[in-house]
Amino acid sequence: MPSPAFDPLAALRRDESPPVDVFVWGTVFLDIIMTGLEALPDGGQEVWASGMGSCPGGIANLAVAARRLGLRTSLAAAFGDDAYGDFCWETLADEEGVDLSRSRRFEGWHSPVTVSMAVARDRGMVSHGHPPPLGATELIGEPPRSRAVMAELAPDRRLVGDEDPTWVEKARATGALVFADVGWDPSGTWPRDVLDQLAVCDAFLPNATEAMAYTRTRTPNEALYALADLVPLAVVTNGEDGALAIDSRTGEEAVVPALRVDALDPTGAGDVFGAAVVLGTLAGWPLVQRISFASLCSALAVQQFGGSLAAPGWGDIADWWHHLRDGADADSYHRSVRRRYAFLDDLVTDVPVGAGRRATATIARHVDVEGYPRDAALDRGAPA
Repeated sequence: MPSPAFDPLAALRRDESPPVDVFVWGTVFLDIIMTGLEALPDGGQEVWASGMGSCPGGIANLAVAARRLGLRTSLAAAFGDDAYGDFCWETLADEEGVDLSRSRRFEGWHSPVTVSMAVARDRGMVSHGHPPPLGATELIGEPPRSRAVMAELAPDRRLVGDEDPTWVEKARATGALVFADVGWDPSGTWPRDVLDQLAVCDAFLPNATEAMAYTRTRTPNEALYALADLVPLAVVTNGEDGALAIDSRTGEEAVVPALRVDALDPTGAGDVFGAAVVLGTLAGWPLVQRISFASLCSALAVQQFGGSLAAPGWGDIADWWHHLRDGADADSYHRSVRRRYAFLDDLVTDVPVGAGRRATATIARHVDVEGYPRDAALDRGAPA
């Protein structure tokens, strides 16, 4: 992590506290992001991108988002022994400070790769990969003692074991809160029994389309209430319409509008939102503050290209708040946002100068995403 780091849970730490704040498992991809394309290439066509960035992706988006928010984050994943695996491992462990003690390198296993091509506000992706040599149970063994774990509901990879407990159940048995999301169902069947897994979850954070499809409801609000009957903390994200949430343990409800931003790339925004909700929940913030904070972190992420590259740090959050608080805009929208985020005043007071900001990991020596000089690139015959 960039130094000095900011620890938002410092006041809660004790000698007997879990050594890990958030534990996650999944597949790490090497993401190669091409930016500035006017259109996706047609068959047989070669096009030049004006920018390029490289970073760990997949589950790494979530791990990096949590770590940049100051959470002690541990990741279990398979890594190849190729150059892609070297890059992802070193970036996560050395540059981002993610604990990889539950991860393993596998000889001869090709690291998964995704090439993402950003066009206007959309993107196209091409991925390549093979199943990891070990599943979650074999790779993780006994999960580290943690405050929270983040997992995905899936029909073919259940969180509830038929005979032996899954890694999620083991973590929950030692006191971890379980935060879950769910992926898109390409079959279009949206099997209702997927939600049975919420029996071992403390929070569920689907988007509106997923929530309505699985609950067979017509509106995000109806879906939220249906989910609140199944899990203590239900959160439904709804894009430009903001987010809705119910915490049945505290009796709180929240409806938070989205911030007005120019969205460039939504990759990883859901991971940033989820990591921020975890932080706010672990810190004991009121529900409206948790959802507002998560919406802000997500809004900061979509204004940048590239998954984990775009995840904000506390330095970014402090910069945003100071700019808003001290700005001259006096219209009703900006007054409303200032009121909604006034709680940040107490938080960012403790953020040190030079606290963590967005990093720009790349295999190359120079980072095109940040505007590597056009003329110098053209002199070498490279795209600018």
